[in-house]
Amino acid sequence: MTSPTAVRARPGAVAARVALAAYLLFVGFTVWLPATVSAKVTGLVGIVARWVADAGIASYYQSAFVLEILANVVLFIPVGLLLPFVWSRLRLWQIVLIGGLMSVLIESVQGLMPSRFPTLSDVIANTTGTLIGALAAMVLVWMFASGRAPEHHRSAA
Repeated sequence: MTSPTAVRARPGAVAARVALAAYLLFVGFTVWLPATVSAKVTGLVGIVARWVADAGIASYYQSAFVLEILANVVLFIPVGLLLPFVWSRLRLWQIVLIGGLMSVLIESVQGLMPSRFPTLSDVIANTTGTLIGALAAMVLVWMFASGRAPEHHRSAA
């Protein structure tokens, strides 16, 4: 009886899978906890919005709105950054689609929670974050594949 040949993962793929799984757990806890609990994690938006308002730059509500969108963009950048390293055959559109569908799933579940509410702006911001992360991953892959890595990486090789 022969055993199937084990396929070795690319260097870094296992680390990317572990990082993505850990990050998705963090995102899940952040977005699916009741609003009163998650406010302890997401309360930073309110703190920064208050600072902006106190500095006279913009009103609290304007700042909170913009910061909330930026936070949703930033929240999904790691998804777009890690997916290409987890599954190297994914194309850019597939990565963005996965990020968008993940966001739709999150917002759908939030719609079932009494203390949360779904918004289209969150889906758009999360999908944009996935796109930014995927583009950053493409640049990193190109840099390292073409030998354009920063000097301290090249000298260590």
